[in-house]
Amino acid sequence: MSDTRFVSPFGEFDLYRFPLRKRELLRAWDAADEYLLQTLGEQQFEQQKLLIINDSFGALAVALHRYLPASWSDSWLAHQALQENLLRNDCDKHAVKPIPSTDIPNQAPDLVLMKLPKSLALFEHQLIQLKPLLTEKSRIVVAGMVKTMPATVWNLLEKTIGPTDTSRAKKKARLIEVSLDQKTPLPDNPFPKRWCLEGTSIEIINDANVFSRERLDLGTRLLLQHLPPTKGPVEVIDLGCGNGILGLMAARQNPEARLTFIDESYMAIRSASANFLHCGTATQLAGFHLGDGLIDFDSSAADLILCNPPFHQSHAIGDSVAMSMFKESARVLRDGGELWVVGNRHLNYHCKLKRWFSCVNIAASNKKFVILKATA
Repeated sequence: MSDTRFVSPFGEFDLYRFPLRKRELLRAWDAADEYLLQTLGEQQFEQQKLLIINDSFGALAVALHRYLPASWSDSWLAHQALQENLLRNDCDKHAVKPIPSTDIPNQAPDLVLMKLPKSLALFEHQLIQLKPLLTEKSRIVVAGMVKTMPATVWNLLEKTIGPTDTSRAKKKARLIEVSLDQKTPLPDNPFPKRWCLEGTSIEIINDANVFSRERLDLGTRLLLQHLPPTKGPVEVIDLGCGNGILGLMAARQNPEARLTFIDESYMAIRSASANFLHCGTATQLAGFHLGDGLIDFDSSAADLILCNPPFHQSHAIGDSVAMSMFKESARVLRDGGELWVVGNRHLNYHCKLKRWFSCVNIAASNKKFVILKATA
């Protein structure tokens, strides 16, 4: 099991990653969180308007909860982890204000603590939205692990906010202090991206943190070429929907289908909703669910689930999210219902699906990807 005791200059806390998993090996914080809090603790830190960005499991916000921070994130799970970790440590759950990435904070922060996200596109989008909120008194500190901090990070900070001052690396973590330069013109925000789905006249809308922002990814392309046909009023779920292309094309294939789009990213749900409203059948029913996969869904509720699962959570690479999706799909599918999954060959999903499905077949494949049909 991983270490859950987080020691900081602002107190000691029990912190857990979410969703909760048995035999979790990863901690709910990293050395960048420790470095950032240690640096703040060595300085005279007073009550001020505090904005925390991209706090994966609430380590920063829980440690600093007495300062009533706001937590700005694109992850619904991150906000759930924050609330649960506040409660586990007997902190006021209302001490921290969660702000979805699809909203903009409504006040100028005195101090901004920003963890570097995995997506540099999201980073750029956040910086462009952040700058108009800043004042000459605002202090901005960006924290990350050295291996995830390419030169582009400094380029974006200096192009968007102003000059930077970089700390020495400590435990492979680094801090970047950024000074606001009001004379630096605010760049145009390139997000959301819009591109035409190949072979169609459909324009796809992609927010900054949505997978495959500028073109159709190869795995989804293969699954679209072998999309299972449906007839009549069936229940179809696009699980981990991203921009919603799989569900959208299933809807166009069967106008009587009832679609549900599911993702834990605020931006993904906004993109999928925009794409369905723009391209879907006007009279067709569709639901958009922000949450932890299928956890909230009843058993035997769906006829078909389409899934191109993620293989990472934040910067951590692994198949735990995909395994949770597969397990819950087996519960949510009706007898005879099907889960169609596309993934890289080396991920070996075929063997893993057999833990929950007795019938798993290869529906199609190429040199890199394989489509698997698992029948409930």
